[in-house]
Amino acid sequence: MENIQGANLGSDVEIQDVKNIEVQKRTSPQLANQSLKYTTTFWFVTTLIGQWFFFYYIIGFYGFSVINDNMELWNRWEPMGSTPYLAGDFSGNLAFAAHAIGAGIVAFGGALQLMPKIRDSFEKFHKINGYVYLTTVFCLAMSGFYLVWIRDPDPITLSGVGTTINGFLILGFAYFTVRQAIKKDIASHRRWALRLFLVSNAQWILRLGVFSYLVTGSLLGMKPGFGDPFFPFWTFGCFVVPLLTLQLYFYAKEKGGNNIKFAVSGILFVLTILMIIGMVGFTPFLLTVMSDGPIEL
Repeated sequence: MENIQGANLGSDVEIQDVKNIEVQKRTSPQLANQSLKYTTTFWFVTTLIGQWFFFYYIIGFYGFSVINDNMELWNRWEPMGSTPYLAGDFSGNLAFAAHAIGAGIVAFGGALQLMPKIRDSFEKFHKINGYVYLTTVFCLAMSGFYLVWIRDPDPITLSGVGTTINGFLILGFAYFTVRQAIKKDIASHRRWALRLFLVSNAQWILRLGVFSYLVTGSLLGMKPGFGDPFFPFWTFGCFVVPLLTLQLYFYAKEKGGNNIKFAVSGILFVLTILMIIGMVGFTPFLLTVMSDGPIEL
């Protein structure tokens, strides 16, 4: 009798173990998917806040300086080694104004294109905003080419090469974004649109990365400086790293197992924290530029 009870008890334990394993199998994919979803949302909300503040800065500083015919104000950046305004250079100043203000329009309109509720509920607005966005990124790329290869007397620099590569990526990704929309391949269209969003905002990402490096390095006691290897790396990394991360996200979402999804979630979380650190350093700096305060790092 005791043997029978022991056998029954053993069977109950085995059944319970099987049930626990089945629950874990159902729970792990759910947790992995939720982890990827929430870290992606965390990244997007952070990006949205940063992009819209950048839009505010672009319009407040560059936009109003054009309206008020006070473009000499751009040379507030001279302490940082940049004099965007050149007296008598109408075409060059116009190209820079288009480039700067275009970056603001991209920062504002691009984020709206990525919002699913706006995309699904306001299809006409999504299409019109898409036309404006694509026109703007085209002007952004072309004005960038002009500033590097015509206005700059020494275009063969890391910055010039990086800007040129980024410009060609913008044009290429814009082409595929439109092509997939025409073909009604919406899934592919959205993937190319995300790539376009990242490369179109590479200059914003570059600045966040610089300030994140300076702030993080200082907090860690590393004494970061502009001669560090990070800066030539980040000239290209500002668009290569986001594109690689996006590709990892696509793979994790579409083909990756639980471990891959958790790993990519972790990468996204760390990169978003670094973005926030960059924003914490970058925002007061831009407010100083706008308020006519002394510019220094």
